[in-house]
Amino acid sequence: MTHPRTPTPTDGIAWVTGASSGIGEHVALILAARGWTVAASARRGEVLADLARRAGGPGRILPLPLDITDPAAVRTAVAGLEAEHGPVALAVLNAGTYVPDSARTFSAEAFRQTVEVNLMGSAQCLEALLPGMIRRRLGQLVLVSSVAGYRGLPRSLAYGASKAALINLAESLKLDVERFGLKVQLVTPGFIKTPLTDRNDFPMPFLMPVEQAALRLVDALGQDRFEISFPRRFTFWLRRLRCLPYPLYFTLVRRTQPK
Repeated sequence: MTHPRTPTPTDGIAWVTGASSGIGEHVALILAARGWTVAASARRGEVLADLARRAGGPGRILPLPLDITDPAAVRTAVAGLEAEHGPVALAVLNAGTYVPDSARTFSAEAFRQTVEVNLMGSAQCLEALLPGMIRRRLGQLVLVSSVAGYRGLPRSLAYGASKAALINLAESLKLDVERFGLKVQLVTPGFIKTPLTDRNDFPMPFLMPVEQAALRLVDALGQDRFEISFPRRFTFWLRRLRCLPYPLYFTLVRRTQPK
């Protein structure tokens, strides 16, 4: 097996999806401050332009407005980006959405929309990135999932399923591409204060400031560990829940639900 090398700004550019707010926004700013040229993607071009103006340090941010649910647009964007600015050496595939759902309001169409963003969006980015990275035998792919993907949770039918699929995808991808020298990492955050979690109307233990979460993520990019998980006091116990037998797990989760 080829031991993957962690890319640096001299190897190419970084690409961050979901960069208009939340973790993606702050990851883009930190990477730019550390010398990367960062292509920042989201649907809202005007927000990305403002993000580029805020970038400091030796790097810079390139606004790249993009709908990652559009396969042709993703392929065109990556090809144009690499032709003009060089190879993508680091990709943080962070774009995602969360809409609370339940059995009473279940909609296959709403489920599909969540999966299109959270899972298929990342898959389409991978399709555009992998051929070049494999050919160069250099690249780092970071898939942002969630602890909601560990096990089933209330009001998280579509979100949890899409994030669980991302965890499995990252595991499989690592086993498949490390022989080509590519580095794969999985990010599983707990509750982070972002516009998405601002919608929640339930207690969120160990809610972490988004700036701190983004710093934890970027600091871990240079490490060898596969999973990047934070806040650790919360995610430690959630990982243990994955090992519980179903009867005990369901009993514990039921106790957290409102009567």
